[in-house]
Amino acid sequence: MSNDHDGTKNLKENRVAEGDPVRSGGVLSDGAPLNPAPSEWDMRAFEALFAPVRLWTSPKFYGLENIPAEGPVLIVANHNLLGGIDAPLIMPEILRVRGRLVRGLAEHVLMVPGVRDFLHHFGAVRGTRANCLALLERGEAVVVFPGGGREAIRRKGEKYVLKWEGRTGFARMAIQAGVPIVPLAMIGIDDAYDIVFDGQHPVMAPLRWTCRLLGINPELNPPLVKGVGPTVLPRPERFYFSVGAPIDPTPWMEADDLDGAATDLRDVVRKGLEEELQFLFNERERDTGRTLVGRLRNALPW
Repeated sequence: MSNDHDGTKNLKENRVAEGDPVRSGGVLSDGAPLNPAPSEWDMRAFEALFAPVRLWTSPKFYGLENIPAEGPVLIVANHNLLGGIDAPLIMPEILRVRGRLVRGLAEHVLMVPGVRDFLHHFGAVRGTRANCLALLERGEAVVVFPGGGREAIRRKGEKYVLKWEGRTGFARMAIQAGVPIVPLAMIGIDDAYDIVFDGQHPVMAPLRWTCRLLGINPELNPPLVKGVGPTVLPRPERFYFSVGAPIDPTPWMEADDLDGAATDLRDVVRKGLEEELQFLFNERERDTGRTLVGRLRNALPW
């Protein structure tokens, strides 16, 4: 895609072709603002809130230049254990380095008063197809996690596993909108915690019953984890982030079978993300500052 105008034109044409109602003014659900504008002080407060996490994990970032400085783009990322711990580190970094406020697609369970208002203020919206298309139509950078809550609520033996089975919606939207996809790999928190009992273990049955009573999918019942010793304090493992090269959806845009094209593009994106994950695993293995002890040792003047 060459520019914002072309991307918007393609998106509108594809939505009309599919019979989607074109919302007047691109209205977002839940009253989310079209143009969130957190102030400099808001961002300082946000970063201060997560400063302990940043100090504890000392994150490293690679490939941020692969995120276009302007125009619509779909950033496709992997969820780590529990979700929501590493994203607050990468989003401010993208804003600082690329000058873009990334619009997140939040889980429905988070769209409750208070939490919803906080998310809206910093650009996140409910994770629906309509919201995503509306944001891309406006030329925004949108981040999606195809694995959703199930990928974040891991079970034993699923460390850094992508749970993308049947998940082609993001690829379909990229094809319809004619926008590039940028893979974003993140690792760290899966190394900082061990799963004692996953959410489906018999010991966790009372929590599953509570989820059902609250209308929450019991498949998203969180695991019991431990970090430093028997505590829930995460081990001070370094977090790593890597952005891969943009993937142009043009070769799939003329396909007669949209379902097949979306599946094929999803697999290409998955391969790209897995390559970025492997790059990070390799970086982690040779990083003498991976642990807090290593970072302290590196800081000593010898």
